Amino acid sequence: MDTETFPHREYIQIPQERLPILIGRHSAIKNIIEAKTQTAITAGESVEITGPPEQVFLAKNVVKAIARGFDPQQALLLADEEYELTVISLGNESKNTQQRLLGRVIGRAGQAKKNIEKSCTCHIAVYGKTVSVISHLDDHKKATQTIEDLLAGHTHAYAFKRLGEREPL
Repeated sequence: MDTETFPHREYIQIPQERLPILIGRHSAIKNIIEAKTQTAITAGESVEITGPPEQVFLAKNVVKAIARGFDPQQALLLADEEYELTVISLGNESKNTQQRLLGRVIGRAGQAKKNIEKSCTCHIAVYGKTVSVISHLDDHKKATQTIEDLLAGHTHAYAFKRLGEREPL
C-alpha cells in the first residue's frame, strides 16, 4: 500500500511479547488486518497505522485487542463496526487487590469468565492489569456491567442474576 496517499496516521504501543502475535508467521496476521481495514501497519518500537481515519480507528482497535491478550481471530471481529472493545484497567489497585479482582472475573477453573462469554456472546481476555471485552454492540453493555459488578465486589450469584435480568439494548 502506498502510505503517502493516506490522510491519517496513529501510533500505538503494545507489549513486546505480543508483537510476534500481531505480525504472525510470514506477516500473515498483519496482512489480514491491513486487508480487512484497508490500512498499512508498520511494527517497530511502536505500531504505526496509516490509512483513512475510520479504517485507522478499526485497525487500532484490532491491534489494541491483540496487545491486551486476545487471539488474532477474536481481535479481527473489531474490523466490523458492529463490534466493540472495552479495556478495564486495574492499574490503580495494589498487586494483591489486582490478583483478587482478576481472579473474581476468571472464577474457579475459569467458570465465571466462561459463563459471561456464553451469556453475552463475547470474548474476555485477562492480561496484565486489565480485563478486556470484545462483543457485538447488542451484548456489550451486559458483558461490561457484569464484569464491573464482579470488580465492585458483588457476589457471583448477584452478578449472574443481574446478567439474566438485563435486556439487550
